[in-house]
Order: sequence, then C-alpha cells, then structure tokens
Amino acid sequence: MTQSIIKPNLTIPPLENGDKLTRFDALLRIEKGGQSIISEDDYVEGAPELIVEIAASKVSIDLNDKMKAYRRNQVQEYLVWRVYDNEFDWFRLREGKYIKLEPDENGVIKSEIYSGLWLDINALLIGNLARVLEVLQQGLATKEHQEFVNLLSNS
Repeated sequence: MTQSIIKPNLTIPPLENGDKLTRFDALLRIEKGGQSIISEDDYVEGAPELIVEIAASKVSIDLNDKMKAYRRNQVQEYLVWRVYDNEFDWFRLREGKYIKLEPDENGVIKSEIYSGLWLDINALLIGNLARVLEVLQQGLATKEHQEFVNLLSNS
C-alpha cells in the first residue's frame, strides 16, 4: 500500500551520494516495492515517490537546492505550494528532469504516480477545502485508482 508521513522534524539519513533530504513538509511513499523503506529507528531510507513542500520564506531553497537534490535522488513527484505567491507547482521527474504538470481544463492536476490522486489547484489556493475534497474523492472513485490499489495489494 502507500504510506504518508507528515512530520516536520522527520529526517532522512544521507543518501549514497551524500545528499540529505531533510525538513520536507509531507511525503507519500509506496510501502511495498517502492523506492524507500522505514528503518527500525523510524528514518526514511531512500527517496519517497512524492514530496510536498509548503514554501513561504524558503521558496528559493525549495525550488533550487532541494529540487536538485530530489531530482538526483529520483523523487518521482515534487509539489511546492508557494504561499506568498499564491501558486502551486507540481513537478514530475521524466528522463532525469522535472517537468511541471499543468492542470486540465477543470483546473485539476492528476498524479502520474498515484492514480486517483487529484488536486483542484484553484480550490486549494482560495481555501475551498470542500471542493478540494470533492475532487480528491472523484479521483479515488476512478477505475484507475482501484487498479492501482489492487496492484499495490498484490505486491
């Protein structure tokens, strides 16, 4: 299955290339068969599939140094909510580079790693959490999401 972690003080030990992926705001990882594991002492070892940053004063760090480290370590999707800019960026790693995913005609961005993980960006940015939840539930109700869950269950 998948596992989400939202712990501001959780750290990831240095990776093989010496990078330290620390102080992220949230992550989502595939528990069985994914890129990372949780060690016996509760550390994430390896790169999770998805990392989320909520960036205020540290936007330049999140969109530069951290993004480069996440790219080098194969974090497949990287989300940055730029609070002061009222912007939201969702990046997908393709061929070693982050490509910004664009919302569809309804303003919804859909994860390419987690089938059914949909986010209505405009609703999020204006604080319409009921709409954010509604769109998420629509994604979770899709056939693609059920197939994804079945695939994870069988791994």
